[in-house]
Amino acid sequence: MISQKVADIPPFYVMEVLERAQQLEAEGKSIIHLEIGEPDFPTAPHICEAAHNALDGCNTTYTHSQGIPELREAITEDYNTRFNLDIDPSQVVVTSGTSPALMLSFMALVDEGMKVAMSNPHYACYPNFVKAIGGKAVLVPTKEEEGYCLNSDNLSTNIDANTAAILMNSPSNPAGCLMPAKEMQAIADMAGDIPIISDEIYQGLVYGDAKDHSILEYTDNAIVLNGFSKKYCMTGWRLGYMIMPPNMVRLIQKMQQNFFICANNFVQHAGVAALTGPQDHVKSMVETYDKRRVYMLEKLKSIGFGVKYTPNSAFYILADASKFTGNALEFSRQILEETGVAITPGIDFGSGGEGHVRFSYANSLGNIEKGMERLDAFLNG
Repeated sequence: MISQKVADIPPFYVMEVLERAQQLEAEGKSIIHLEIGEPDFPTAPHICEAAHNALDGCNTTYTHSQGIPELREAITEDYNTRFNLDIDPSQVVVTSGTSPALMLSFMALVDEGMKVAMSNPHYACYPNFVKAIGGKAVLVPTKEEEGYCLNSDNLSTNIDANTAAILMNSPSNPAGCLMPAKEMQAIADMAGDIPIISDEIYQGLVYGDAKDHSILEYTDNAIVLNGFSKKYCMTGWRLGYMIMPPNMVRLIQKMQQNFFICANNFVQHAGVAALTGPQDHVKSMVETYDKRRVYMLEKLKSIGFGVKYTPNSAFYILADASKFTGNALEFSRQILEETGVAITPGIDFGSGGEGHVRFSYANSLGNIEKGMERLDAFLNG
């Protein structure tokens, strides 16, 4: 016997695309990776050095379940400075990436059968977390011309007395768009006593005149999730954190103690270096992403993909592929096998992503150019 609620969880299609792409690479085929949301930049040397120093100092034991004091202080200083807040380090729990933070958030708020409202499309794993703990994901329709962001009007008709939480993600995956500040404020006002879970993992990766915001600017009734994977190119380090209202800290801490104990000791010291050390590498990376973004957006449109919005954050473009296919999953498989270009089927992100494919520009401009050339030749040659 196995649990039915997890037996029905769909695959994480982007990982299946990646794994097949890696298999083809091992067989000698040239692959252009435009599927995975992983920075192609190395972790900055001063961050790696901090981890080496921590290991040399034998920082290999358990830490406090909420994380080392230095890291919690650095996290609150970062948020307080960027968003003019007054968060205390006691409100922070450091986690082994944002995935455990998601799980802890849902476990803290969602009882069996309760609902979590989220955008459609959305990050692929959100509904699966909710389902795994016995909740129900309510997928709120969004508009492409608005960058697929949650809208307070649509959201208001999709919440009720059984809604345990509202989940938002800005900057967003899969669309690469920021939720406008006024919309964040409207959702915070509308939510009332319903807690908001805000996934802010792509903060800092914004372009042009865009400015990212935190939900904590507009309400205290929120749990913020963030981490080091995207902005600091630390995907494999598995380091994230949660910021929460004071009355939730003990609840989250007890679950952390039981289920995860603590985040890796020496990795937490690398997180301190990331937040308190030089930031020039981040600025340079964002400038490079911006050039790729502009190029890819123009090329996708010229090839025939539909994009009715301008992505201004993260490193994704969600493009309409209906000109070429009625089945984006099979289309992405065909593209990989025939051209060696790996892309993500939009169905990974919910029914709102069907008919679309997601492109990541977390790859070199040279590789992106090759990928676009292959797609153009295959689709229009």
